[in-house]
Amino acid sequence: MIPTSMQQTITTQINAPRRAGLAGALRSSAIFVVCAAVMAGPSLHAAPASAIPAANATGAAESAIASHPQLEQRYPRYEIQRQDVLQLSFPITPELNQTVTVQPDGYIDLENAGSLHVQGLTVPELTTALKNAYAGTLHNPIISVDLKDFQKPFFTVSGQVGKPGKYDLRDQITVAEAIAVAGGLAPTAKTQIFLFHRVSDGWFEVKKLNLKNVLNGKHVNEDATLKPGDMIYVPEKFITNFRKYVPYSLDAGTYLQPSPL
Repeated sequence: MIPTSMQQTITTQINAPRRAGLAGALRSSAIFVVCAAVMAGPSLHAAPASAIPAANATGAAESAIASHPQLEQRYPRYEIQRQDVLQLSFPITPELNQTVTVQPDGYIDLENAGSLHVQGLTVPELTTALKNAYAGTLHNPIISVDLKDFQKPFFTVSGQVGKPGKYDLRDQITVAEAIAVAGGLAPTAKTQIFLFHRVSDGWFEVKKLNLKNVLNGKHVNEDATLKPGDMIYVPEKFITNFRKYVPYSLDAGTYLQPSPL
């Protein structure tokens, strides 16, 4: 039989490694939890931080798109303007057939459908808008739109030409031909001219053309073809501007004299 003092010593020696192992396990678990928290912390806080720049980038992209001109279509449709005359036909309900004129504010008055703003719409877009306007009166209305009278395409020539003004654009015409239509270059005109072309609302494309080279058969491809709404500006020669402010005239001699008042 083992004495009591010896039993206590043996029990202490057996339980000591168990307690040491349990303490080590607890320390390892604590270290693991701390490491997991440290690793998870940045990732949890990084999500909102990365979301903010993404939102800012989206807003910046939208504002950049709004502040830059849109790409021009290759074959753009005609957009309805003020004073255009439209014939609206209803094949199934001919009693609603009507001819309307676009008012100065861009609206038309419809029978049994109130007023509708149509300025800036194409014919297909107007057809869709009319179907929506009559949706409360007709079931699946069939509507056709014809342009009876509309704004004729035009171009403008200003500056140092014989007859500056606004001209109808009846056919494909180049800058040199347009200047000839406007009476040709004046003696005070420069041969470097400017062509203004509207790309979109509020945006213009400006081209500088050397008409002298074109007329002399050089760089003929630079003679651009006009589009509806284009404007040509022919500036004045520098010497002409200079003479306006210098009261001297050059006679047959070799020196300058004050011009008589």
